[in-house]
Amino acid sequence: MLVLVAPGQGAQTPGFLTPWLELPGLADRLSAWSDVAGLDLIAYGTTAGADEIRDTAIAQPLLVAAALASAEALGVTPGLLAGHSVGEFATAALAGVLTPEQALTLVRERGQAMAKAAGVTPTGMTAVLGGVEADVLAALDKHGLTPANVNGAGQIVAGGTLEQLAAFKDDAPARARLIPLSVAGAFHTVHMAPAVDQLREAAQQVQPADPRVKLLSNADGQVVTDGAELMRRLVNQVSSPVRWDACMTSMADLGVTAMIELLPGGTLTGLAKRGLRGVRTVALKTPDDLDAARELTP
Repeated sequence: MLVLVAPGQGAQTPGFLTPWLELPGLADRLSAWSDVAGLDLIAYGTTAGADEIRDTAIAQPLLVAAALASAEALGVTPGLLAGHSVGEFATAALAGVLTPEQALTLVRERGQAMAKAAGVTPTGMTAVLGGVEADVLAALDKHGLTPANVNGAGQIVAGGTLEQLAAFKDDAPARARLIPLSVAGAFHTVHMAPAVDQLREAAQQVQPADPRVKLLSNADGQVVTDGAELMRRLVNQVSSPVRWDACMTSMADLGVTAMIELLPGGTLTGLAKRGLRGVRTVALKTPDDLDAARELTP
């Protein structure tokens, strides 16, 4: 079984869209989606600097548009879909729950709401690599931090105030390596609670369809078959932890043999190489990766 996965915030890098604009029709599609998102997605994906695309309100629509555009260029039908954090909106569109335009409209609201929530209190996120999971979770609890992303393969991302993260750094768990992330706030924690209501209001304007392809949820890694239930989960996920470890467990249980990570790929395939051993992976970074990705199709 082939799974298509869409990465979340933090995967973007300056200029990552540049080589993709050479593909026929892709620039036109991104231009149309720019009107929906209220952002010049082409400019942000080609000439903008790292600080500009770090902005939550910019990064989220940019990532969803990039994933959708690369999926269209790829042109394969997967047996399973899964997105990480905001990547869930891309996979919801690929599964037919939302149209691309609906997904980008909701992500525009999501990004703006989360950026606003992040401005209330200085917060951040730190990746914790290695260590004993029980010890890592105990240390997070001790410092009032949330395991915002439980990514599997020995990686947990902590979210909280900058003061909490600083104290955690000075009291790190044994054998764990800490990497501060370039994000604008503590996503998928209680600090994002104000954004939930804004996204819920926007979601009420959308009539979702049921998924046409098996679709995993970040909430618990389970397959969601009802469009309305998926929308409820997408809204609540803003302030709830991402359980990518559970998603990978479900991939293994469902018999996934190959994974393609949509643009800008790399993060999720890296986790799969450690957490889904034996699964063949391709990360879409440039159009040169498309042929190798198509060869994974069963």
